[in-house]
Amino acid sequence: MVKHRIGRVEQEIQKEVNDILLKRVRDPRVQGVTVTGVEMTGDLQQATIYFSILSEKASDVEKTQAGLDKATGLIRRELGQNLTLYKVPELEFKQDQSIRYGEKIDKLIAKLHQDEANR
Repeated sequence: MVKHRIGRVEQEIQKEVNDILLKRVRDPRVQGVTVTGVEMTGDLQQATIYFSILSEKASDVEKTQAGLDKATGLIRRELGQNLTLYKVPELEFKQDQSIRYGEKIDKLIAKLHQDEANR
């Protein structure tokens, strides 16, 4: 029952934050950011928001992280207005590493097939 509620709140936050980033945050550093997931603590007090960007350059990731950190207050305020939560959770943004990991696995598999074909 509680897990179901947490899952619903995580989905709502993910949808809202994507929307807020698209429509309300004017910072060029956060353009092209996609929220890939949200993990909340059991008490709904903290939300870790995972994001991805198309660039793999560390400098771009750092700029995006800085932009998101700067926009956290605005995003939290907007969430408070858009969601019916008793208390708006603290937000933390982290880069989603799983997409990169998946790409790395795909490249390794492709290389294996290439090596097989070359034998």
